[in-house]
Formats: sequence, structure tokens, C-alpha cells
Amino acid sequence: MTSFLYRAETLLVRALLAAIRTLPPAASSSLGGFVARTIGPLLPVSKVADRNLQLALPEYDASARRRIVRDCWENLGRTVGEFPHISRLKQNTPSGAGWSVEGAEHLEEAKASGRPVIFFSGHIGNWELMPPVVARYGMPFASFYRAASNPGVDRLIHRLRQDAMGQDVPMFPKGAKGARAALKYLSKGGNLGVLGDQKMNDGIEARLFGRPAMTASAAAVFALRHDALIVTGHVRRDGPARLVLVVDAPFMPEKTDDRTQDVLALTQLFNDRLESWIRDIPGSWLWLHRRWDKSLYRNMTTQC
Repeated sequence: MTSFLYRAETLLVRALLAAIRTLPPAASSSLGGFVARTIGPLLPVSKVADRNLQLALPEYDASARRRIVRDCWENLGRTVGEFPHISRLKQNTPSGAGWSVEGAEHLEEAKASGRPVIFFSGHIGNWELMPPVVARYGMPFASFYRAASNPGVDRLIHRLRQDAMGQDVPMFPKGAKGARAALKYLSKGGNLGVLGDQKMNDGIEARLFGRPAMTASAAAVFALRHDALIVTGHVRRDGPARLVLVVDAPFMPEKTDDRTQDVLALTQLFNDRLESWIRDIPGSWLWLHRRWDKSLYRNMTTQC
């Protein structure tokens, strides 16, 4: 029965992707945003988003939080609607759908260094844009992923990402096995991308929005171990399928005689950058997962 359901789901997803591709990118983005912002706030998971906002941004009242939750859903819907079109978006278009880069000189500097590079970002704006854009600057990077439970759907997603990249680049499964493979890849001069904004129960405790948050330390550990150059950045949405990759200046991780403290300091730096990006445009972040310890959510009210 499970196999049958998986096949049916795969066929449905393939048909939906084909339908999305028939639309212009901007129209596909707008349709996805409309559907998500209409239905999403009614789903139970929106209560998680509201509680996250109470923890992270207590200065926002219930009305403002509802607006941010709607914006979050709209951004997610637009990201899904744009995903099949990423490979066909054009660079530096004067208007309409397309992408551009702020800080392109930082990508050029990173490439000229000849060092392995770790690109750090989060689920902000259309996070699917970063890998193909960086690849066009001559630095394709491998990344971690959580496989979809349906193998057929997982293959469809993987193929879309490879098509957007324009080349076959490794994708490592999350977990110990994937981490070992990623370390080996870096040791051979490869580049690695990390979305480091989700809770990692077996990570380390850093702070995010002033609260303790279990955070993946892989990006910091890998950078320190292999003297990798670090480039942080995020994607800003300027309109329907109109996306801007904002790139920060590259830097080398600071090392002392205390490796544990070095890892914590670098991980905290990553969280601080995430927080600054999110504060700029709160609705651009994926607020829908429990980011903090469950003890912080107890006895909270929800006003979505």
C-alpha cells in the first residue's frame, strides 16, 4: 500500500511541477504566494510560528505577528512556485523576473583565493537561488539535505536542484555519514554550502534572539579543521521571482588554543548574522519549525 501511495504522490507532484512550468515565473510565484498565504495561516503549524515570534520578537503585538506569519507563508509559497523556474531566470534584468547579486566582488575574491569555501545561509527569501548563482561564479558547492520520505519525490527535487546548478554536485545526507563525506569533500578542495538556521538537538548551545538555541556546529567545525574561507549571504525577494543574492565579505575563521571555544564563537557569529537578516525582513524567514527548547514554549498563548 505504501508503495502505491508513493507512486501516486510522485505522479501528482510531477504533474504539478509540469503545470507550474507552463506559467511565467512571476505568475507562478504569485500563484504560489496567494495559495500559501490563504491556507497556511489556518494550519496548526502556524501556532508554532506565532510562539516563535513571541519568543524572538516580543515587541511585536498579536496583529503584527499575524502579518508576519502570513508573510512567512507567502514567501514559502513563492519559493515553491519559483523553484521549477530557477534554472531559467536571467541575470540583471531591468524589471520583472530575474536575479542579481549584491556583493559579487566578494564571490570573485573567494574564487581567487583558491581555498575551499564554506557558504553559510538560512531559509530566508528563496534559499534555492544561492547554489546555482554561486555555481555561475565558478564555485559550485555541495550541500546537506534531508531526503523526502517518498523516494520518487526526492528524486524529482534532486533533479530540479541539479538542473538549476547546471552540473552534478554532491548532496550529502544529514547525519554522521554525510558529515564524514562532506569533510572528505572539503579536504580535496571542494566547496560546501550549509543552511544552519534549524534546531539541531545534538548540536551546541548558542544564542539566537537572546535565547539559548541548540545549533548545528558543522559549518564552524569544518571551517576550522580545513582552514576554509567563509562566505555568508542570504536571498532577498524584491518582487515576484525577482531575487537578489546578498553576499557578505569572505573571512577566515579565527583560531586560538581552545578549539571548543573557537567552534562556539564561530557558531555564534553565524547565529548573529541570521538574526540580523531576519530582523530586517521578519516575514522572509521560515518560522514554522520549533527553533528553541520545548521548555520555552510551555504555558504560552497563541493568537494566530
